[in-house]
Amino acid sequence: MIVPISLLTELLQALPHLRAQIYFKSSMTALSHAMEDLVLADSNDEPLVIASFQRERFYRQEAHRYRLIADRSSQVYVLAAPETEFENSSECHENVAFAPEDGLSQEWHLVVLGQHYSTCLICQEKIVPLENEDDLELVLMDQARRFEGIWTFDREVSSKAAELLLDKIVKYRPELAEKIDRARTTYKLVKTPKKTRKSAAEKGAKPDKSAPKNSKIPNPKLSDAFAERLVTYLQAGQHKLLKAYSAIAAQERKERLVNLITTAMRQSLNPQEIVEVAVQELGTALSASRCLIYRCKATDVSAKIDREFLRPGTSSLLNQTWPLQENPIWSDAVARQERVYIQDTSQNSLIVNTKLLDRIVTNWQIVSWLMVPVLYQGRVLGMVEMQQCRSTSPWEEDEIALVEAIATQLGAALIQAETYAHLEELNQQLEALDRTRSNLIAITGHELRTPLSTIQVCLESLNSEPDMPQELRQIMLETALGDADRMRKLVQDFLTLSHLESGRVKWNVESLTLQECVDFALSSVRSRSGLDRQLPEIITEVSAELPLVQADGEWLVEVLSKLLDNACKFTAPPGSVTVRAFFNGSAMVEVLVADTGRGIEANSLKVVFDRFYQEEGALRRSAGGTGLGLAICKQIVAGWGGKIWVDSPGKDRGSEFHFTIPIV
Repeated sequence: MIVPISLLTELLQALPHLRAQIYFKSSMTALSHAMEDLVLADSNDEPLVIASFQRERFYRQEAHRYRLIADRSSQVYVLAAPETEFENSSECHENVAFAPEDGLSQEWHLVVLGQHYSTCLICQEKIVPLENEDDLELVLMDQARRFEGIWTFDREVSSKAAELLLDKIVKYRPELAEKIDRARTTYKLVKTPKKTRKSAAEKGAKPDKSAPKNSKIPNPKLSDAFAERLVTYLQAGQHKLLKAYSAIAAQERKERLVNLITTAMRQSLNPQEIVEVAVQELGTALSASRCLIYRCKATDVSAKIDREFLRPGTSSLLNQTWPLQENPIWSDAVARQERVYIQDTSQNSLIVNTKLLDRIVTNWQIVSWLMVPVLYQGRVLGMVEMQQCRSTSPWEEDEIALVEAIATQLGAALIQAETYAHLEELNQQLEALDRTRSNLIAITGHELRTPLSTIQVCLESLNSEPDMPQELRQIMLETALGDADRMRKLVQDFLTLSHLESGRVKWNVESLTLQECVDFALSSVRSRSGLDRQLPEIITEVSAELPLVQADGEWLVEVLSKLLDNACKFTAPPGSVTVRAFFNGSAMVEVLVADTGRGIEANSLKVVFDRFYQEEGALRRSAGGTGLGLAICKQIVAGWGGKIWVDSPGKDRGSEFHFTIPIV
């Protein structure tokens, strides 16, 4: 059953002398609570209480109060539009569920009729057109929702409102007719003729002397209780309003600071400038005695303070070395990756019982201490420290949240600056790579063209001079074959290096005996030298007790062969070459190939593993070779996770090539 007519409209029609006023939700809440407390304060009366809520959820907020009121009176009626479980029932008080389309869904009513007092609040919500339907929930919960209606202590008005509400209740719950009739009789709810007397709630209105004595509150205790409760609720509403204003101001300050740092980040990619803006603005905003922002990593032992904010009279930490790993507060903030706040350092057991912290707090007069790590995707980039040196007045939660927001923004800014620096470095590397590519093309062209020219000259000579002596013919053929073999090796090494650098090599990792691999490499070097080349003395010091190594056997022999071949090439007899291997204690076997030959100058040690490098220069070779052997060795060793390097005392003092192999 739907009752579309507004109760407020019916009341104003029945009592035309009434004038509706505008109320806000916060005011109506305060009035309703004061009226409910009036019932709870009077233990000698059993009033009629009728409360009409717009929705079930609004009733749920007050349900506990109405259960207490129901303990004082059997005539308690609660009306609401159901949303979940609200339905007609008589469990502790009378529940009346009306249809959401009913006019009551736009109204808020509370009527209290006692033997010694009466009061009522009859209001209808003023509907404000919404531009966006998504704003409906915000409007419903807004303390500034506006209502139009009547609030009064007038007995006549309260009685008429109760009479109209009871009529609606009977329509929804006919089974309560007998109980409602008893209420009409008990509280003298008879049909009231229309009168022209003004409401006692109207401004400047005077009470009607002909009205019953109980038309106003005669009991001073009840009157005082109502006034006290009303003031309390109004003060509570004002307190909530002030808190809301404070929250808005804090949010505005937070957004201003974040925007300021964001602007600084956009204007500069210099991390020092970004940190300087943040430390000054943050220290000023939170009225800190000292604000520090410094760069650090989770593994750093200490940090140098190069940016700070100071209040006048506070000692400076600028250029001081600040301990990190020894500071349990810093370690805790880094480990948990969240803030650590100590409001009073003198009462903190960790500080009192840690000598370093106690000394720091004493030397720098730190009374309150806040640490917030600067993070980016779980990586520690720095730390924000806020310190108070005179007062233990706590920082509010929104102020600490502001520091956390700035720390987050700083993390993004520092990463952006770091990325820019890496990009600059990458651009430089690309430029160097482009130069290397040009040089590589030139060198490769020369390396291929030189033997090809020799081969062509030899073949042309053989072809044009059929009467050439046999000895000269043999020299020509051997020269052509030698340069052809040089070209073949160059192309083969070039393809091998390209294959290794592209990452397309499929490693056949196995457990190997190093001694066996060394023997294979020595056999290969000796077979390639032939009868025309005398090798220096080769000494092997590889113990059979060494652990097995884990590598690709074919590539390991290739590395040993190339290093031995290099050592023999630059070491003339009676020099010697030594192959030594030992366990270095870090899950690796270290192999050393040392010679007593030509040696390497100090300024060339960093480039010996470059393509086409030879100690005499890329375009002047007396020892032969392609100049790609060491570059290939470097790629092979890196492929199994090892390292390769070279040491040399200098020119003509020999050299030592080292590389490591993981053990099984």
